[in-house]
Amino acid sequence: MKLSVLRMLLRPTPGSMGVLALPVIAFAVVTALILTVIGGAQAFWSWTDEYAMLYQSLAAIAVVLLVVPLSTLGAAAARLSARRRDEKLSTLRLLGVTAWGVGVLTVIESTLIALTGVLAGVLGSLALLPAVALIPFRGEPLGIEAIALSPMIILAVAGSIVVLAAVSAIIALRQVVISPLGVRMRATTGSVHWIRAVIVVALLAAAFLTIKLAPSVVSSAIMLIVVLAGVFGVSLAVLNVIGPWVLKVIANGQARRAATPERLLAARMVLDSPKAAWRQVSGIAMASFMAVFAGTGAALMSSMASDTATAADLALATDIRTGVIITLVGSFVMVAASVGVTQASEILDQRPLHSSLHYLGTPMQTVDAARRRAIMSPLLITALGPALCAGVLVFPLLGIAMITAPISLLTIATVVAAGIGMVWLSTRVTRPLLARSFATA
Repeated sequence: MKLSVLRMLLRPTPGSMGVLALPVIAFAVVTALILTVIGGAQAFWSWTDEYAMLYQSLAAIAVVLLVVPLSTLGAAAARLSARRRDEKLSTLRLLGVTAWGVGVLTVIESTLIALTGVLAGVLGSLALLPAVALIPFRGEPLGIEAIALSPMIILAVAGSIVVLAAVSAIIALRQVVISPLGVRMRATTGSVHWIRAVIVVALLAAAFLTIKLAPSVVSSAIMLIVVLAGVFGVSLAVLNVIGPWVLKVIANGQARRAATPERLLAARMVLDSPKAAWRQVSGIAMASFMAVFAGTGAALMSSMASDTATAADLALATDIRTGVIITLVGSFVMVAASVGVTQASEILDQRPLHSSLHYLGTPMQTVDAARRRAIMSPLLITALGPALCAGVLVFPLLGIAMITAPISLLTIATVVAAGIGMVWLSTRVTRPLLARSFATA
């Protein structure tokens, strides 16, 4: 009897297969981009001339600016794969299956999902090698030998992502093991506290001082690169700390002022889980943060390409332009994967809510309008806040002139506008999925 119940509960359904594909795609994108970015940066560390340190510094910053948000996307995919069967697993706990049995089942499943995506990502990075090898730096292509990663590095990156999935599965499993009834009845909610804002402000102040003082305190060039890259990475990562709190504050105000059902429902969707709401727009936050670096890089390149510039300066300016384009392309791929996966997964995760609204007589158009408003309304602050934080960090290095240069502001505005447009488009693309979710409610 217990075995038949177990088989029934764990039998995949069409909706669960859709959720299964989402983390696999996300893990594949994360793995392919991380391996490609690390391989490209690896080429610069064999240079030893007078410009080598500048190239290496820019490469380290580019790696951090891309790897940190990709790691965030990987963690979101891991949480999705781990929580994909929260309700079924909590039902098993209520039927008497031990916590150890539920834990082993969940961790194995999440690890296999991650492993499938990682293997696809490794194959994707290998397929990209010939194209990446043709990218010119210093007037000639990088070459496959310079960017090809050793098997040990590939295994280390792939293993780290799989371990991340397993650890995320264990963390997400705690609420199922501790309170299966709470999960089954959807009684658990994510809470955020104002202390997050205090922590972020303190960390940004410390990062600003570190960037300002590091060049005069750190004597080793390698250590200086490590310190700057680490500061940028930490600053980018803390955006995920303050983001949910900001969305909660905005949604509270919108809920009090709501004059239509769509506005009220949108605000309540955000307040129900600010962390989940943040994951749907965090891609644009990461992109706007990187846009400041891309914009100041473009401004620096423009200032170098003057009448008095030497051939070496012009070559460096060309290479900076190439690096800026690569970073922007990588960030847009990350944003596209992030918003697509998170929005689709949220629709599938909110099927119980859709079912309740359906039985209450709420039209699907009202729910869709509320969903789009919950995503689009906080985007302006979500985009401008990280850009301001990045500007604070860039200021000690390049000064206000580079940040406010016309080409810098144009680059930042273009990236932010394109990111917002991508998020808006994703709300349209995922509308059929919402319609199917409503149809099966």
